[in-house]
Amino acid sequence: MIEQMKDLPPGTLGFQAHGQVTAADYEKVIVPDVEAAFALNRKLRLLYVIGEDFTGFDPGAMWDDAKLGMRHFSGWDRVALVTDVAWLRMTATAMGFVVPAEFRLFSLAELPQAKRWISEPASV
Repeated sequence: MIEQMKDLPPGTLGFQAHGQVTAADYEKVIVPDVEAAFALNRKLRLLYVIGEDFTGFDPGAMWDDAKLGMRHFSGWDRVALVTDVAWLRMTATAMGFVVPAEFRLFSLAELPQAKRWISEPASV
């Protein structure tokens, strides 16, 4: 299940994943919110929190994530991934360089720092 996070600045989207994340979660929550935000903003920031109760992504969710990222490849300004899931942390560490944005990885205990970082003005 995915739910949108509130209380983030304009141009910033936040999502929190719990349990098993499905393609339907992407199609009902993430895709409409991201598309609506891109209709208003040229660049977006994304805060993605993988909760302690996360059990995995189904293949359809992974495919939807890849399609969405590629459709807006140059539209991301900053991306923060917040998780304690070991395999996601390893993957993010190994593959973070392919994210077409400023990317940072945070632990769940660092969620307040992630929210601050995602909200900071861009450095020049």
